[in-house]
Amino acid sequence: MALRFYNTLTQQVEDFAPARDNTVRMYTCGPTVYDFAHIGNFRTFTFLDILRKTLRANGFALNHVMNITDVDDKIIRNATAQNKTLEEYTATYKQAFLDDCAALRLERPERLTPATEHIEDMAAAIEKLGAGKHTYTSEGSIYFRISTFPQYGKLSHNDFSGILAGARVDVDEYEKADARDFALWKAPKPGERFWDAPIGPGRPGWHIECSVMAIKYLGDTLDIHAGGIDLVFPHHENEIAQSESLTGQPFARFWLHAEFLMVEGQKMSKSLGNYLTLRDVLARGYEPEAIRYLLASIPYRKQLNFTFEGLKSASTAIERLRNFKLRLETDRYPEGANSKMAKRTAAAARSFRESLDDDLNTAEALAAVFEYVRDANSAMDSGDFRAGDAAGALEFLAQFDSVFDVLRPGAKSAALEDAEVERLVEARAAAKKSRDFAAADRIRQELLEQGIVLEDTKSGVRWKRK
Repeated sequence: MALRFYNTLTQQVEDFAPARDNTVRMYTCGPTVYDFAHIGNFRTFTFLDILRKTLRANGFALNHVMNITDVDDKIIRNATAQNKTLEEYTATYKQAFLDDCAALRLERPERLTPATEHIEDMAAAIEKLGAGKHTYTSEGSIYFRISTFPQYGKLSHNDFSGILAGARVDVDEYEKADARDFALWKAPKPGERFWDAPIGPGRPGWHIECSVMAIKYLGDTLDIHAGGIDLVFPHHENEIAQSESLTGQPFARFWLHAEFLMVEGQKMSKSLGNYLTLRDVLARGYEPEAIRYLLASIPYRKQLNFTFEGLKSASTAIERLRNFKLRLETDRYPEGANSKMAKRTAAAARSFRESLDDDLNTAEALAAVFEYVRDANSAMDSGDFRAGDAAGALEFLAQFDSVFDVLRPGAKSAALEDAEVERLVEARAAAKKSRDFAAADRIRQELLEQGIVLEDTKSGVRWKRK
């Protein structure tokens, strides 16, 4: 079965392969580092991580570029209010974003590109757009004239034929119905940071940043451009207009967009008191793996309702999978192999892979995993699971975790080395043998505080990381 994605541009599910060689040239919109990223942002970034891993599972190499927007309206406003330079202000949030990504086990793109390192490139692109009669200047700022791009609206599928000629907007974000000429280069206000350039003093608008960095590192036409659904208009629409006006080539072959995240059934907003950063959720004691699992569990084109009950269910699901893995690794089974179990394992692996290849249907992929775990546990309980079946089952779990990445223990439970855990387990066994039950209980509690759970089974004591 071919890898397929829903393409926002064509509004169809299409077979995907890179345009040339075996490398996927992908650009995704990264954070605007004016604050800590919220869980809605990380819903999108988790989708991008699942996308990366599914592409790699299909045998493709990746050349993935993500921008870091470190200059825009909000950043300038906040930095000015705190009497800081842009660099001082954004440094905290850049590092916080990288730390949060690491906590959620999100792979880094092959290239992270801060906007402020590409100002000269942006000024040169704007100059080129001017030479092509796509721009005009007003009060020191330079605007893209969208009437020069007849295909404007082809991504958002809105009819902008009745736009008011010459109407312009200075802010980077605006409403869907409000299509206007947008700022490419903004004249500095008093006291604002600006750059000197041949096109005049100023700083870039948000939209030109992504176009310039994408084209510089990936070429005129990308295989995939992806981000949140809120970016379709105006940001991605404007990227297409200016990019294709610069190059004369299609800007991206596939456009993928993740839907919104709700919190307890409501739109997330500070006014409702349900605005959550990743750090807010971690501070409540939830493990990063549970957050990652919940964010990945709903297919990216469906709205996700983030609830704390859902997080508890995610933790339970991960625990079930870890227990199954532990059972595979530590239980003793009859010798030989069960051909029916081998076929069941192969079918589960195929269903898992095909679900992800079907436009990243993570819900179906997870269903394939848990149905298999149920069947395998039943076979173990009935004695039909054999020693030779364990390797295939573990290989399937590894296939699952190469995408979802939730089975590895978190940092807390990984604090103790395996050898130290084994030493304490042996010490507890010795304490029990000598009937020093108080000491045995102290060791069990010490291990539990380090995230290590002991289980007394008929095969002996086994331990697992929470």
